[in-house]
Amino acid sequence: MTTKTQTKKKRHVPHRSNRLPRGPHGGIELLLIQSVEDLGKQGDVVEVRTGYAHNYLLPQGLATVATEHHKRMVDKHRAKLQALEKMRQSGLRKQAAEIARQSVTIEANATDDGHLYGSVGATEIVSSLRKNNIQLTVEQIRLEGPLKELGLYTVKFRLSSEVEGELKVWVVPAVGEATQG
Repeated sequence: MTTKTQTKKKRHVPHRSNRLPRGPHGGIELLLIQSVEDLGKQGDVVEVRTGYAHNYLLPQGLATVATEHHKRMVDKHRAKLQALEKMRQSGLRKQAAEIARQSVTIEANATDDGHLYGSVGATEIVSSLRKNNIQLTVEQIRLEGPLKELGLYTVKFRLSSEVEGELKVWVVPAVGEATQG
């Protein structure tokens, strides 16, 4: 039998959100481990609502607590990341210049007037580039619309958000389609 004097005292444990650093606007301050769309880039210190921090960013491993130690480590590491990104962009610029020197010839069935039976799109351009050992994806080709006539076209491509280029594409009649004069 317990008496009132023998009741256990409960230790007060603060709510878990109270343990995380608060930002100037009352949200949770986190350091992004990975870039999160519409929030920030890797290494940014962001302020988010408690639920977003606990239910998404922290469990997914996208962010960590923004302690002074973590901030100092990111500042030191950021210079290395910027140097690596500069080298990557430089390599992409060289690749874009190499691709821009190329011209691609695509054979297509066409009428006597030069109108194609169908069209030439990014998929055909990418497959022709692969024959020249140039690896681009369909998403990297920027067409304003499918090519529907024979002729020479200047097609834009994008290797990254900062590196773009242009490529010459010849659309010619398929072998055996050429009119004989």
